[in-house]
Amino acid sequence: MDKFVLWGTYCENALEKRTPFREEHLDRLGKLKHEGTLVTLGPTKCSSYVFGIFEASTIDRVREILEEDIYWKEGIWTSLEVYPWVQAF
Repeated sequence: MDKFVLWGTYCENALEKRTPFREEHLDRLGKLKHEGTLVTLGPTKCSSYVFGIFEASTIDRVREILEEDIYWKEGIWTSLEVYPWVQAF
């Protein structure tokens, strides 16, 4: 499995807008973490950006995982960039 990093952005007023979808979002992340697909994911302190690390077979699989997330579907995440990552340490 390869590792990939995610860098993305949140919509304006994301903290308020995410409320009805947060439980579904976090439940899904928990399952991905348990499966070993998700290493870590979360917002920056200012809640403007999202950062994550994934383990998957392809970059397309990571994009698929992200596009299936309720935050993407509901416009909470407004952009998602995924890059192959080499962990040096």
